[in-house]
Amino acid sequence: MDNAGVALVLGEIADLLDIKGENSFKVRAYRNAAELVLVHPTDLVGVPVDALREIPGIGKDLAVRIADIASTGDTAVHRELLAELPASLLALLQLQGMGPKTVGRLHSELGVTSLDTLEAAAQAGRIRALSGMGPKKEALILKALEEHRQHAGRHLLADTAATAEQLVQRLRAAAPEAVIDAVGSLRRGAETCGDIDILVTGADGGLMDTFVSSPGVDRVLAHGTTKSSVALANGFQADLRLVPRESHGAAMQYFTGSKAHNIALRDRAIALGLKLNEYGLFKASDGTVVAGATEAEVYAALGLAWVPPELREDRGELAAAESGTLPGLVDAHALRGDLHMHTTESDGRDSIEAMAAAAHAVGFEYIAITDHSKALAMANGLDETRALAHAARVRAADGAHGVRLLAGIEVDIMPDGSLDLSDDCLGALDIVVASVHSAFTQDRQQMTDRLLRAIANPNVDIIGHPSGRLLLQRAPYQYDLDAVLKAAAAAGVAMEINSQPSRIDLNDTQARAAKAHGVALVISSDAHSRQSLGLTRWGVVTARRAWLTPSDILNTRPFADFRASLRRHRP
Repeated sequence: MDNAGVALVLGEIADLLDIKGENSFKVRAYRNAAELVLVHPTDLVGVPVDALREIPGIGKDLAVRIADIASTGDTAVHRELLAELPASLLALLQLQGMGPKTVGRLHSELGVTSLDTLEAAAQAGRIRALSGMGPKKEALILKALEEHRQHAGRHLLADTAATAEQLVQRLRAAAPEAVIDAVGSLRRGAETCGDIDILVTGADGGLMDTFVSSPGVDRVLAHGTTKSSVALANGFQADLRLVPRESHGAAMQYFTGSKAHNIALRDRAIALGLKLNEYGLFKASDGTVVAGATEAEVYAALGLAWVPPELREDRGELAAAESGTLPGLVDAHALRGDLHMHTTESDGRDSIEAMAAAAHAVGFEYIAITDHSKALAMANGLDETRALAHAARVRAADGAHGVRLLAGIEVDIMPDGSLDLSDDCLGALDIVVASVHSAFTQDRQQMTDRLLRAIANPNVDIIGHPSGRLLLQRAPYQYDLDAVLKAAAAAGVAMEINSQPSRIDLNDTQARAAKAHGVALVISSDAHSRQSLGLTRWGVVTARRAWLTPSDILNTRPFADFRASLRRHRP
């Protein structure tokens, strides 16, 4: 059991309590604990209860539960809840528009216990008969079920990386001289991934035994001397391939993909009288080896510069590699600040000072504190009076932890495009992120007009998570991206790449379009705890997939230059 496994059980406890209709504070305590455990920088397995209690936000009872789960894989509260409610109900929470209260009603009033029984109830017209539901809600449930089937077998990039890293670490411990890497869609930084693919060079077949006996393996699908596959208890399938050293580069290229990139590269090889596969690059005439030991030599033998994995999607990268015009992609070290985060003033877990200290530890020069505005009552959003008082506290802490602080807000864009706080209040802040958090079902023109009105407000500096999607859960709202980007470019409003693993919003193609329109971008964590500041790594991966360089990202600039670049300071 690792931190992710402990967090999973804590999250399930929170969900099951919520479905039961238990006290919201109790539910929130477990949900907060799950997040704290998931992002905690050290392994909590084996940590004594007293030490766990020193983690802010973890009380005595929660510390006991965490220690119990870490040592045994479960805890009494979880077992009791699962004896009362079927575990299959948890899958319903993954559907768009299905909250715990709705799931609880469907279970208690219609006997729904699973995705299948939910679909049967909807198709039979039983859901519309419930008070407050109706035909529209029933239709939305059927649509959500269809979308869920389309996402089956997919996992968030961050979850895939966490699972793959654990497997790779175990394999490296068993074969320290071997070269072991995760490849496939994970290496390309795709926002969701299917199977985990691991490539090994310089080890013998005994490493396969280590792999198939790894913690978390639910069943062994195949066990060979050069390839093995396992199904993990957390829903992943993982494949391990062993290749000779002379084929390492060719195999890395082949198994990284994408399929479209590989086809284009293979066609190029054929045009040059060569043959390319996972074993190497060969002369088609006599099979002589041309390249294969490294990726760079494979690309070079094809007349190309090495292509970063994030760009291998057949979107013009081979032409750029041939002409020497591949961009110098942004990396995590280029970020100097983080511009979207929450504190205990709204729905965050930590204070201003704790977030600043954590930002300094991460290496940021500056951050913006952007708690929610009053429309998000469930997040304890701020009205004008609280927003200005909070801003004063942020400014008082500026520089105290070696980090410059900007007093900001994440203000709600209301359904009509107006903003949730007065212009006088917004104008008195240092930075304003404007985001949509409601009325996602507006039609395309309504949502476009809504965003355009927000962009037109001179107090808006950044549009936060601009599509509103939740990966594998909620589809993006519909709007005219081209019109919005043109307006943002004209107004000097930046667009956010939100790094929350469930958002990645803007996505890679949208961010590339923003650059093409001349729109500046920012990469932000949307952190709700100090441990979550590191989430910007996923935004950076997305920016790389969007062909972005440091100059395209505002928060790669030194503090003074960044502040001057904000819309509110433009002449």
